[in-house]
Amino acid sequence: MYTIGYDVGSSFVKAALVDVERGTVVAKASYPDKEMLINAPVPGWAEQDPATWWKAVKGVTGILAAQASVSLKDVKAIGISYQMHGLVLVGKDGTPLRPSIIWCDSRATEIGRAAFSAIGETVCLNEMLNSPGNFTASKLCWVRQNEPSVYEKAYKMLLPGDYIALRLTGECRTTISGLSEGILWDFPGSRVAERLLSHYQLRKDLLADLVPSIGLQGYVSAAAALELGLKAGIPVSYRAGDQPNNALSLNVLEPGEIAATAGTSGVVYTVSGNLNCDPQSRINAFAHVNHRPEAPRVGILLCINGTGISNSWTRKLIGESDLTYDQMNQTAALSPVGSKGLSILPFGNGAERMLGDRDIGAQLHHLNFNIHGKPEVLRAVQEGVVFSFKYGIDIMRSLKIQPTVLKAGAANMFLSPVFCKTLASVAGVTIELYNTDGAQGAARAAAVGAGIVPHLHDAFKGLAALRSIEPETNKDDYLEAYSRWLAPLKRSLQS
Repeated sequence: MYTIGYDVGSSFVKAALVDVERGTVVAKASYPDKEMLINAPVPGWAEQDPATWWKAVKGVTGILAAQASVSLKDVKAIGISYQMHGLVLVGKDGTPLRPSIIWCDSRATEIGRAAFSAIGETVCLNEMLNSPGNFTASKLCWVRQNEPSVYEKAYKMLLPGDYIALRLTGECRTTISGLSEGILWDFPGSRVAERLLSHYQLRKDLLADLVPSIGLQGYVSAAAALELGLKAGIPVSYRAGDQPNNALSLNVLEPGEIAATAGTSGVVYTVSGNLNCDPQSRINAFAHVNHRPEAPRVGILLCINGTGISNSWTRKLIGESDLTYDQMNQTAALSPVGSKGLSILPFGNGAERMLGDRDIGAQLHHLNFNIHGKPEVLRAVQEGVVFSFKYGIDIMRSLKIQPTVLKAGAANMFLSPVFCKTLASVAGVTIELYNTDGAQGAARAAAVGAGIVPHLHDAFKGLAALRSIEPETNKDDYLEAYSRWLAPLKRSLQS
């Protein structure tokens, strides 16, 4: 019994064809070969054409079909994971009216900050578990204020995954988890956040009809089937943002379990059984994929924008076009813990929620031309990201969340021994690495949503840890390096 999972990112679309009865991956692919274009017509903006995502979905499906030993006509369900917080506005024919304002666009930061003050911090945190921030509702308000003709023509506002589901099924629908990531869900009331809609003067009819995150969301249309080489009528039975989905991919579903990623952005994600929130709104709280009002499952999410992008930027800066990330990891390991005193704050990818929506920029401290070379720079970048994780995990601990084991896919910066050992040691957690990804998770969950697999926990047959990384017994060098890194961050936040 086969299912497909699509993971629609801002750089690539990945797909996995999974045999859910055996728990094995039949084929997996990524498209395109080079990162998809992110347009920044104004500093701080980030936009993508939704048609690019659909083109990539078609491209990656074609690769799957060529690789697989079975026919895609035998696929029984489809799941979707997607880049969170994006805004797609479509007309009645489903055509986007403007480029999508994606997750790392910071144009609506001030709008969200003003709403937090005007509505009241306590009200926002009690009802929506977050400040409105630079999330989807605030981006929609920006469009209403700055592009009124586009706003008036809009039929529905969608998240990126909603748009892909629209292209697959012809139906405009969304989920509670999706609305919560846009700060459009009132948790205690179990309804749309009408207080925020009213404050932003947004039309409620712009919101799409609700479907469950795990459950029937529509059927592949004849037109989409023709484009993708699939069979018409396949149920689309799962949809979630990339970070809740990454947690699901690692079987992180219940309170106290914790997952992490270190791709373009870095995320630590844990599940709470209560309607928890950070009083300072430095970390976010969204409805997890298995959230129900009578049994809350809230994803507590820490996001660091400048994670993998700081690594890739350094690679480009070094200027060695044939330098692989594995070689970078090996070179970083040549420098001792603490990078000989060199510290890097990796906050060069826009405003950081963890820092109170402040954009302090990336910073390099204590550079010495006589002792610092390529190994120190490469290690300091990885340590800077790790220390950002540690800073955020300490915020989680202040909310009485006590992580002891952190699960992650064996990918991106988690492929670096320096990164893993430093994180395990400075944060005091065991890291478990798994051979899974978002596309595989979406495929597994789709089987549950379509009724092929009876229960969510049954969908993880075949998932096993590849290896574990334990903290060093003597952590003094790691903690000293973290303290040295933390000092300039505190000065920047006080200025």
